[in-house]
Amino acid sequence: MKKNYFITIIFLLTLFLFKNVYAKNNYFLEGKKLFLNKDFDESKFKFEKDIVFNPKNEKSYLYLAKIFKLKDNDDLQEQNLNTVILLNPKNEEAIYLMSLLKIKQSDYQKSKELIKIFTKVCTVLCEKEKELNEKLKNSQPR
Repeated sequence: MKKNYFITIIFLLTLFLFKNVYAKNNYFLEGKKLFLNKDFDESKFKFEKDIVFNPKNEKSYLYLAKIFKLKDNDDLQEQNLNTVILLNPKNEEAIYLMSLLKIKQSDYQKSKELIKIFTKVCTVLCEKEKELNEKLKNSQPR
């Protein structure tokens, strides 16, 4: 009798833990799906939920930064981009977005530094370097 009780408890605990692990992994995927469907408020909620369970998921921070970029909230965009770059200093998309933000904020020195870093780490978005340099050039006072 005790053996069956023990096996039942183990089974229920395993089921509960599996369900929690599965749910944790789904928050990012659900958030990305909502983001692609332009439901930014709901996707923001899912990415924040993912961060609660997985604070080192740079992708959730990156998508939050994209949401705040769309909502024109520079402070929260910068905060999330800084977190992405802290977690992964070679995340080229975060460096690219941070470069654009710094150009927008007229922080030309930081923009130049970020563009240099971007040039060194880019593998997928390398064609964006020219765009960054043009935006920097056109935004500086003459």
